[in-house]
Amino acid sequence: MTTTTTPTAGAVAPRQHTAVRRPSLLRLTVAELRKLVDTRAGRWLLITIGLLTAAIVTLQLIYAEEADQTFLNFFVPSLLPVSVLLPVLGILSITSEWSQRTALTTYALVPRRERVVAAKLLAVALTALASVLTSLAVAAVGTLVASAIGGAGTWQFDWSLLLNAVVIQVTSVLMGAAFGLLLLNTPLAIVGYLLLPTLWGVLGEMVKPLRGPSEWLDTSKTMEPLFSSDAVTGGQWGRMAVSLLVWMVLPLAAGLFRTLRREVS
Repeated sequence: MTTTTTPTAGAVAPRQHTAVRRPSLLRLTVAELRKLVDTRAGRWLLITIGLLTAAIVTLQLIYAEEADQTFLNFFVPSLLPVSVLLPVLGILSITSEWSQRTALTTYALVPRRERVVAAKLLAVALTALASVLTSLAVAAVGTLVASAIGGAGTWQFDWSLLLNAVVIQVTSVLMGAAFGLLLLNTPLAIVGYLLLPTLWGVLGEMVKPLRGPSEWLDTSKTMEPLFSSDAVTGGQWGRMAVSLLVWMVLPLAAGLFRTLRREVS
């Protein structure tokens, strides 16, 4: 005896699951930018950077000679202290995933960790560009105020300095992010970033055989020409590239390798 089963009219067809599209790099970058201000440390660090830029221009308006109150003299001095704080922001953007135990969620939603790291690096680089725009805006306000209160208030500016400022701030924040990737621990990364290049610079001054290599590996020396209005020579760009290879590219590569292989728990 053979039994034939006929599907009823109300039978439900199997549901077709649509493929889930992975988030774009732009979307991930926007998410990482939002993370920078979501944490209390990151938010106050950004506020501090803005206040510090304004404070430097204000002090120059109060204490600098009237002839020195120019757009150029307002803009350039604001770059150095900001370039010191930006690497800390780069470190926090990387290490906060591990210190706040959100790495498990992040890498579960985006299993390809290199895309998350790329988004973090883009986010901090955009923040560095925003800091340059902030310095330009504050310097412009300072120049207007200086011209109104009797200062020089001149707008003469070598636009090559703008490129130099972008290089300074972007490489600074990426160096911090590189140490964050390499060490994956906030206090250790901050201490390592501040201590190791400084220690190398001190040794380069104290130990005579290290003075030659120090000219190529000490970022405080190789980046110094960028703060000047004089044109940067090819040799200076070469020394800068070598120092950034040691203190930025190599830690980034080693840190990415470690991040891709580290177990998330």
